[in-house]
Amino acid sequence: VNNHKYNRASLWGPLKELWETVDGAVLRRQPESVHLLDLQLKKHKPSFLSLFKNPPKSAEQREKVRKASTEGIAIQGQQGSRLLPEQLLTEAFILSDLFDIGELAALELLLAGEQQQPHFPGLTRGLVAVLLYWDGKLCVANSLRTLIQSRHGKTFTLDLSGELVAFTTRFTDELMSQGLTKRILTLVSEISVTREFERLQKERGLGNLLYCRQALADSLFSWTCQSPLSKDDTLALIGHLETVTAQADGSLDSVNMALVMALLYCLDVSFIEQGTEDREDLLQALPLLTERQYVAAVHSRLMDGQSWKLPGLQAVCRLAWALSLRVLSQLPQGSALVEFTEADEALADQALLGDVFLFMKEGMLGCETFAQEEFYIRRLHSLITDFLALMPMKVKQLRNRADEDARLVHMSLQMDSELPSSLRKDLDHLMILIGEFYSRDPFGLELGLEFWCPTESLQHTSLQGSYLGMALQRPPHKQVVLSKFVRQMGDLLPSTLYISYLRMLKGLANGPQCAHYCFSLLKTNGATHSDNIQGVSGSPVSWEHFFHSLMLYHENLRRDLPNPDAAHYRHPPLRGITQRELEGLTSFLQLLTTIITWSENARLALCEHPQWTPVVVMLGLLQCSVPPVLKAELLHCLAAFGKSPEIAASLWQSLEYTQILQTVRAPGQRQAAGIEVELNEIESSCEEYPLTRGFCHLISTLVESSLPVNLGAGLRVPGFQPYLNFLRDSVFLPFPTRAYRRPAEKWEVADSALEVFHKLLRDYEPQPSDFVQEMVELQGEQVPAHKPPGHSIMFHLLNDSPMLALCLSLLEEGVRQLDTYAPFPGKKHLESAVLHCLCLLDLALQKEVVFMDLLRESQASLLVSPLEQLLQGVSPQTRRADHIVSIARYLYHSSSNPEAAFQSAKILRRIANYPNIQIRLVGDFTHDQAVSDKLMAGFVECLDNEEAEEGAEKGDDSDQQKKVARIRHETQIHILNLLITSLELKTPNLALYLLGYEVKKPVSSTNLQDPGHTRSLCTEKRSGPVLTQQAPHLAELCYQVIYQLCACPDTSGPTMRYLRTSQDFLFSHLQHLPFILPSNQIAALSQMSWLMKTAAIELRVTSLNRQRSHTQRLVSLLLDDQPHTQHTADGESGMEEETRSVSGFLHFDTVSKVRRKLLSVLDAIDFSQDMPELLQLDFFERTQIEQVISNCEHVNEQGHTVCNVKLLHRVLVAEVNALQGMAAIGQRPLLMEEVNSILQQVVDRNRVRRSLSAKRHALQSWRSLVETLLTACPADLIPADDRQLIIRDLLLDLHDKVLSEDAAGELMPIVAGAVFTLTAHLSQSVLSEQQQGVGLEASSGFASIANSALHLILRKLLDFILCTGGGYQRLRAHLYGSLLYYLQIAQKPEEPDTLQTGAMWERLTAPEDGFSKLQRENLAIIESYGKSLMEVVCRDACDGHEISRMLALAVLDRILSIDRQNQWLVYVCNSGYLRSLVESLRQDDAALQSLLTPQPPLLKPLYIYESKMALLTRVAKTGQGAVELLRCGLVAQLMECQVFDMVPDSDAHRVMRDPSGFIPSPMDRYRQILLPTLRLFQVILTSTTMNHQQGAAQVLQWLIVHADTIQALLRCHELSMGALQELSLLTGIISKTALPGVLEMGGEVNSAALMEFQGHINRFQRLCLSLLSCLVGSERERLLKQAEISAPGDSAERREEMEVAMQQVCANIMEYCQTLLLQSSTQAQFSICLFSPSGSEPAAPSLGLVLYLLKNSAADFFRFHQSHRQSLSKLQSLDQLPPEELKELCQGLVSGPGGVEKISSVQRSLLAKRRLVQLINNRAKLLALCSYVIETCLFVLWRHLEYYLLHCTPTDPKDSLLPGASGSRGLNLSRVSQQDLDLLKSDMVAGFGEALQRKLLEVEGLYSQVRSRYTFIQALVRRIRGLLRQPKS
Repeated sequence: VNNHKYNRASLWGPLKELWETVDGAVLRRQPESVHLLDLQLKKHKPSFLSLFKNPPKSAEQREKVRKASTEGIAIQGQQGSRLLPEQLLTEAFILSDLFDIGELAALELLLAGEQQQPHFPGLTRGLVAVLLYWDGKLCVANSLRTLIQSRHGKTFTLDLSGELVAFTTRFTDELMSQGLTKRILTLVSEISVTREFERLQKERGLGNLLYCRQALADSLFSWTCQSPLSKDDTLALIGHLETVTAQADGSLDSVNMALVMALLYCLDVSFIEQGTEDREDLLQALPLLTERQYVAAVHSRLMDGQSWKLPGLQAVCRLAWALSLRVLSQLPQGSALVEFTEADEALADQALLGDVFLFMKEGMLGCETFAQEEFYIRRLHSLITDFLALMPMKVKQLRNRADEDARLVHMSLQMDSELPSSLRKDLDHLMILIGEFYSRDPFGLELGLEFWCPTESLQHTSLQGSYLGMALQRPPHKQVVLSKFVRQMGDLLPSTLYISYLRMLKGLANGPQCAHYCFSLLKTNGATHSDNIQGVSGSPVSWEHFFHSLMLYHENLRRDLPNPDAAHYRHPPLRGITQRELEGLTSFLQLLTTIITWSENARLALCEHPQWTPVVVMLGLLQCSVPPVLKAELLHCLAAFGKSPEIAASLWQSLEYTQILQTVRAPGQRQAAGIEVELNEIESSCEEYPLTRGFCHLISTLVESSLPVNLGAGLRVPGFQPYLNFLRDSVFLPFPTRAYRRPAEKWEVADSALEVFHKLLRDYEPQPSDFVQEMVELQGEQVPAHKPPGHSIMFHLLNDSPMLALCLSLLEEGVRQLDTYAPFPGKKHLESAVLHCLCLLDLALQKEVVFMDLLRESQASLLVSPLEQLLQGVSPQTRRADHIVSIARYLYHSSSNPEAAFQSAKILRRIANYPNIQIRLVGDFTHDQAVSDKLMAGFVECLDNEEAEEGAEKGDDSDQQKKVARIRHETQIHILNLLITSLELKTPNLALYLLGYEVKKPVSSTNLQDPGHTRSLCTEKRSGPVLTQQAPHLAELCYQVIYQLCACPDTSGPTMRYLRTSQDFLFSHLQHLPFILPSNQIAALSQMSWLMKTAAIELRVTSLNRQRSHTQRLVSLLLDDQPHTQHTADGESGMEEETRSVSGFLHFDTVSKVRRKLLSVLDAIDFSQDMPELLQLDFFERTQIEQVISNCEHVNEQGHTVCNVKLLHRVLVAEVNALQGMAAIGQRPLLMEEVNSILQQVVDRNRVRRSLSAKRHALQSWRSLVETLLTACPADLIPADDRQLIIRDLLLDLHDKVLSEDAAGELMPIVAGAVFTLTAHLSQSVLSEQQQGVGLEASSGFASIANSALHLILRKLLDFILCTGGGYQRLRAHLYGSLLYYLQIAQKPEEPDTLQTGAMWERLTAPEDGFSKLQRENLAIIESYGKSLMEVVCRDACDGHEISRMLALAVLDRILSIDRQNQWLVYVCNSGYLRSLVESLRQDDAALQSLLTPQPPLLKPLYIYESKMALLTRVAKTGQGAVELLRCGLVAQLMECQVFDMVPDSDAHRVMRDPSGFIPSPMDRYRQILLPTLRLFQVILTSTTMNHQQGAAQVLQWLIVHADTIQALLRCHELSMGALQELSLLTGIISKTALPGVLEMGGEVNSAALMEFQGHINRFQRLCLSLLSCLVGSERERLLKQAEISAPGDSAERREEMEVAMQQVCANIMEYCQTLLLQSSTQAQFSICLFSPSGSEPAAPSLGLVLYLLKNSAADFFRFHQSHRQSLSKLQSLDQLPPEELKELCQGLVSGPGGVEKISSVQRSLLAKRRLVQLINNRAKLLALCSYVIETCLFVLWRHLEYYLLHCTPTDPKDSLLPGASGSRGLNLSRVSQQDLDLLKSDMVAGFGEALQRKLLEVEGLYSQVRSRYTFIQALVRRIRGLLRQPKS
């Protein structure tokens, strides 16, 4: 118990703690409480010894308190002193005088009262202080009582541990020896309510006072039950009892009752006979046997002549003493006490003279607590039975006396003289006492069995005597004596005792076995004595006699049956039954009712008896004129018969036939007859209504058994309607206005009518047929049929009918009466009536939805309004719309009326589903402050209830206490559900009002106080782990409410603040994870889910708000694997912490590690799920049953699909009942058995579904918590190495669980999702660690996480992929994602291309680095899985869900890229998956075409296409793969695709751009389709070196098929980035394929086609050359500028990319030229000419262009080289770079303005490094391209110059245009004149000057050594120089 929980007021706080400890140790059996108890008792021993003594007043205290307002006063538990207001001090003095307590104690009490005030709405602090004062006293008294109860002793045991019992026994013995008894007795007599009232003159705060006396008296009683009191104590007790007086009705009050019982147990020796094992020790401790003077003292005190204030009480004590003496005299030890034991007879006589039995009946049985204490009942039982068994002579005397008196009475009646005055009625009283005593059996003890001695041997297992011996063992002597008493008393019974004897039998027949014995007794009485003197009728106490008399009465009275129309019917002649006979008949009927109520056999035997026909006779008597009281008894008796369904059906018909309630009017009959008349005329005038109540009771019983549909058919419209009308219109509606002689009867009438309505509505299910008006034929005409009674009630409740109005006013009246807290007549029945009303409303709300739906469908002309709207009507009593408020006020009475509170909560919860009503409700609830406080208190009280307890299933209602506890618990559940429902609706709603948020202001402005004015509800739910154990379902809902409050944006702020600051809620609850509840796994899982979800929100919020310490605490709590000593809030180390560290030591020797919290939570989720087996059916058809089951399914509140078992049961039973024929009847039991097995199966299925969804929920929450921990919390809270280990542990555990044999498939998807996130984080963590440059140098190999762990993770991942088998494709998508992330770990990061000489060599000879090692090992693991893994991945890649396909393709791609052995490639090729992929391209065509429309549908096809192309490109990178692709007809497939020809119009779509930029423009989409294809071709062309021609020919064909498009692209005018990419790829392909030689390779092509192809090729050539001119010179600069203007932000990177693309295009075109030149001929004189011989301006295709390109490239080369060197040096001295420069470097990689500012410095340098590597590698690429362009340019120049200057014969301009032989030279060179050639030479000499040559040689020097390959630059330069120097030939 937290010490700060209770204020330190010395008269209250510590005492409350004491009680909680005692309660915990003894009653709740908490193991840890035992040593706490030891400490507490040592501390509080003085308060037990000086019981209730108050600290004395003193002058110095008074002075101290007086100065508190000026000087201040030190308060315990707070630092410094505090000034207190004057008002408070005045109150303290008043309190001090009032209770005579010390002034400081009074002040403390007041302060405590102030602190506790919120718990007591409407009380001032002074009154609360008074309450606390008495509560402290009560705690002491309760602790004392509980300690004494736990003692070891003779009567009962609490089954506690031996040490605890020994300890409490020792402690209480010490107390007793120091005079506890006397102290208790003085206190009991001193504490008097009236005196306290006078002191207070206020009626409040005295509740506990009564309990204090009671608890003290109970302590004494408990003591004497277990062990005897000493002599002085016993005498003191007797002395106290002498002065006791009775209450007004002659009974004892409960305190005195306890003291009387204490004395009776003191004098009790009956336990001696029981022979328990410790009997000897108990005998030693018994002063009656061991102390002579004890016996002497008690004896003389009881024999004392003077009478007590209550002579009856004295008589009881004397009788008890006499019986004890009688027992003692029979013991060997008793011989010493002869002088006392002689007197037992005399004592017994005195007791009888004191009317002992009468007092026992009136004084003791009359006390209300008598029936609530089992040990009172047992002691009185032993007192009665001991008297009968030990003093048989006394009993005989009583009988003789009674016979004598009977004769006297008989004589005086004969002679009409006065009755003699000396009559004693002792036997009478004894019999009536026995009857009364045994007819109540609240604990189901069936003590009356001791009076029945079974005659037959006990072979019947159902009938066991009170001793459970062998079948033929002799019954105990006492039992024989008692049963003889019952039999003999019945023989020759004098008439005066007849009624008493019947009453005694009625008591003794109370119980299933007793009833059976009694039935047999009455049966045999009639049989054996049939030839008796008394003639035919046998014994007067026998069935024979009873029923014979009944028939005679019936015969007699039937003759007088008056004509209903005769006038004298109103005053029937009462001849035939005298008062005495009436009492006799009533007693007999009550006995009969008792027997047949308990025993079904008796019921059937009597009902079917041919001579007696009781039912007929009774119904006959009901028609005769007998007094209503007798009729009522007859009706009750019939109701008891009606309990058997077999009898009920015929009883209905008989009831209808006898017209007890007239349902058919005879023609010409003027007035009604039957019960209606009796009610209106006789009962109303008598103002008593027994008959009406009896009739309601009968109908209620019959309705329960069966409701005949065709009741009364033939004479009237069949059905129950007339009875319902009578009950409603004649009984229920007029009940408030009738007059009642006994006020209680008013509520009894209402209750009995409402009970019938409740049953009818409860069993009614709306059916479509109820809404169709059916007709029946009656005496030849059609009349409308009646609807089912439930329908009629429903209709009345859904209209503003008198019935509904009366129900509602009854509810208001009820709550008004209950609010008075005073007892009033009929309270019990009023409560019951109110409960029925609430149930009716609840049922109507429950069924109205179906009812209204059916009504709408049927289009019947009924008008109904929804009940929740009717409830908002205005109440006629208060003139306010407060019906719902008065329903809610029942919550306030949950302590006295738990069931009403339960129904009230249910109704509120149903109403709360309607958002429009919620807002009005908040208004109604807050309208009146007093009502509002009261409602709030009601809700709190229901939720705060200590006694609520989660019952198992509904079954165990036998124990009243358990039932109440279960109802209380369900009330709490409903209230919490009400909160949950409300929180989902918009504000203001009920939940916010109840939880103390601002309803009038914006919610988020609330500041939650501690259980301030209303915080109660929210606060109360923080009692944490205790609650989770005791009421799992409740705790689950509490967590859900808290989660909802935290998740809802309005309430989140205040709630989280409150939980964080004042409760430290999450931390303290998460400490207790995982919750293990073997009994209720589902609830434990749900509790954890809500708690984890809340924790995830908390982590996210605290991270966002930068509350590092909060986040840190939670993170370490969840993730640490070191057992950390707890830093609890108040610096006190919690209990469990100590034990935990101890256990830590036991488990792990030195390295004490504990399981991480998160992992242990995962352990608590059991992945296996036992599924119910399939149904084994013999009769039903399985498929049909499954169909029926699925029809009965619905989604319940929690969102699980479950089957409605009740509905299913109804359907199946109806099916069974519909079977006709003898065979069906014979098989019925078997059929019913099968129905039960089906239902059991469905219950199991529901349980499995609930369990699975709970597990799913828990896993989901666990996953979100893990993901929040890893993503939302600041990364530096978990260091990288820990992070990786944590992820490793989580991953391995998850996999172990999911891969176990019996893991449920339903949980896999969540696990897969979690695995994906975790792998992603692992990969990120490892990569970031490497980037920071830690990982590679570290000795552990690769990263903080060892390679072995990584391999383990990979193996588990692959196992998981394989175990998902054929299904679960979506699930595998997550796993493929995880695999990709995993494989990424081993991917080498980009390294800078330094262009150093040795770099290449070093790279080749370097040892294997961490990356390639890991990659090699990964591959080995993947290959160890062989074909099965390949099969799964390939299958997913080819078909199925889009995302899985993309990821599977990506996985294939990744594996192929690291698979050096090409095993996977071979598999993919051989198994046909590759062909299927290739062929699927053709199918993608249509989908891709649809993508090019301006508003595309989904982009899925595009992504899948890209993934496929990426994979195919990967395959094509090996020669083997490329050949295979060509063999599969890849190019042919692509030729057929028409999407390539659909180039979108680039301008038209500018308008329709997607503003977010996510959906690319149509042109971009087109490029996304085209570019992968071009890349693929390029790779194929590069890979197929050997069969180059075959590949080239196919690709050329593709180019030609799509020639128009290609040419359009080549003509492109606007060179954006995309266009340049297209061109760079296209020119690359063309340069390898559009060659003259390729065509011949293509096989047999006819000449016409060949011509066409040739034309296309020439066109490609022309376009390429014209492109060149676009990209060289001023054009190029313009393009780069334009790019910069169009997108200024990302210019640097964009510019680089464009530069690369342009260089690439130039290089491709130059390569093309080179190839063309080489292919045409090896010698210059025969080669073709591509460029015209003009060397000056760089015009379209002329040598000047080439020269210009050469110059440019040389200049570029130096520029790039310079930049490359700079970047390299920056990279090497990255640490020294100024921050400005770093920022600039990062700018390109971080999007958004101000992005760079937000990044940490570590991140910044990482990004800068990445950017520099990018720059360096980019420059290296450009340098390679430049040098290549330079080389090819030189070659082309040389070739052309050689031709032009050496071999060309210039034409004369005047020559005619003859087709010269040189026409085939490509360009029309026939126009070249000599002048052109001279010009060319001079231009060239000028252009190709010294400077350029030097530059070119320098390029070679700079570049070729690095690249260790020799270029031809030098040679070509030399040759060209030679050509140009040549003199003209």
